[in-house]
Amino acid sequence: MTTRPKIIISSRDAERLDELLDSISEKEFPRKNDLETELDRADIVEPQDMPSHVVTMNSEVRFRIESSGEEFCLKLVYPRDVDPKGGTISILAPVGSALLGLSQGDEIEWPKPGGGVLKVRVQEITYQPERSGEYHR
Repeated sequence: MTTRPKIIISSRDAERLDELLDSISEKEFPRKNDLETELDRADIVEPQDMPSHVVTMNSEVRFRIESSGEEFCLKLVYPRDVDPKGGTISILAPVGSALLGLSQGDEIEWPKPGGGVLKVRVQEITYQPERSGEYHR
């Protein structure tokens, strides 16, 4: 069994995510229990105490695919903020749920189109609202 990395979440993100999860059913979001479990195991800190190297909601993250060295960037967002043109990933997507609270340097398994997984590393948090003093976004 793979050890899950420690995760840190701001109290503001935890509150908003609890509200989001309360507003949707398991039928609408079959992985609801998985996200609730992740939130339950997280260390919760005040937004102003959030370490700058942690993925929070609305963070922009640069990733690196370990096998190829290819890099890409995505912003972790609430479902209403998903950009259909790309560049964002919803917290309700399996990978989105897995990203929240990870730290720079952590690795996750990313599903490949057509099956299989890639090992992907969080290279850098290029933008984090809390680091920029945006605590109430």
